[in-house]
Amino acid sequence: MAYLYLLCMYYLIWTTNANASLSTIGHVYYNMSYNSTGTIITRLIVKYQVVCAAQCANLFTNCNTAVFDSLTTPQCSLYSGKVTPANLTVSMNTIVYDFQQSKLAATRWNKTGITIAGASSGSGGTADNLLSQPYGIALGSFDSLYIADSNNNRIQKWLINESNGTTMGGLSNGTAGASSIALNLSASVVLDSNDNMYFTDRDNHRVVYWANGASSGTTIAGITGTPGSTNNTFYGPCGIARDSSTGTLYIADTFNHRIMQYLLNASSGTVVAGGNGAGSGITQLAYPYGFTFDSSSNSLLIANAQNNNIVRWVLGASNWTLVIGSPTGLSGNTSTLLSQPIGITLDPLGNIYVADSGNHRIQFFVAGQSNGTTIAGVTGSPGISQNQLNYPCWVIVDNQLNLYVSDTSNNRVQFFSYYEI
Repeated sequence: MAYLYLLCMYYLIWTTNANASLSTIGHVYYNMSYNSTGTIITRLIVKYQVVCAAQCANLFTNCNTAVFDSLTTPQCSLYSGKVTPANLTVSMNTIVYDFQQSKLAATRWNKTGITIAGASSGSGGTADNLLSQPYGIALGSFDSLYIADSNNNRIQKWLINESNGTTMGGLSNGTAGASSIALNLSASVVLDSNDNMYFTDRDNHRVVYWANGASSGTTIAGITGTPGSTNNTFYGPCGIARDSSTGTLYIADTFNHRIMQYLLNASSGTVVAGGNGAGSGITQLAYPYGFTFDSSSNSLLIANAQNNNIVRWVLGASNWTLVIGSPTGLSGNTSTLLSQPIGITLDPLGNIYVADSGNHRIQFFVAGQSNGTTIAGVTGSPGISQNQLNYPCWVIVDNQLNLYVSDTSNNRVQFFSYYEI
């Protein structure tokens, strides 16, 4: 029975792979419970691992799971344990997980970008078809892109394939201000399920909530126009993330070198990372701009810009652990080093994407690895061509792993399509 069960599972995986695009496979398997029992096997031939597991279940009455690893001898490593449907499901989930990792290793992004917001020529301005130093970006409903149009002091909504944007927050003419309708260097934006906006108004030292379709916003964190380092003030906040399950906000209080946590409807926050002055020590941050909340590990992945690294800070911990880059702040343009990383995001498999601003590139890091691959831009070569970037500050991915990049000094947002080899 166990053998037939595995063969049925094998057929399901194989036919799904044969008849669906990668994005469809992603939708099928991203939400499964992954239980890998060892190091991720890259370049895995999935049928060998499935056959290995099937042989194990058929030949050994007490077999739990088996892993095929082309790098070890014997290649089919058997693990003993009681056979149950649950155990076999765990085994198959392991296979699917490792298979998905191997597929990502064989995937690519188109090196030639498409300008989807702003002018492809790099011209900046306040007209509704132009941007000026775009920073944070977020995807909304109905193929919409929300852009923190930083130097225009506004939030723009740009429908995919449209040539003009619509001002959703701030003044459409780009005028700076400190009122409920005006902004001063909008830095990043996140949305809830109704496309209500939460964004950092950097030089007003505040976070603003702006309901979808409203004509004005409300300050929900910080004191407008008043920089500070207390638990209810900010100094130049930039990145923002929101836990959709609780409504909790996390804010990069960039010039205070800390990340703040604001519970839903709270009037003051709590320091959850940094707050010990600028530095490269494991209890310090140095100009954290972008970060992302990783719910799977209850931690923050922080682009520690001046230290040229990516660090993980588990909520409740007193220090970070290094994920990518140099622990001492060394900058560089190799596959293991960064230069002024600003934006960061994760995909559903935990792979990391970094806007390596000073190197004018987007770096891709497979989950658990610190050796990256350039997937957009040309390392060390700023430019205006469609395969170049110029101080990119933000990166996000959609559910098909397409890239959206704030090409900040080129005053545009670039799209890089994803495809499988």
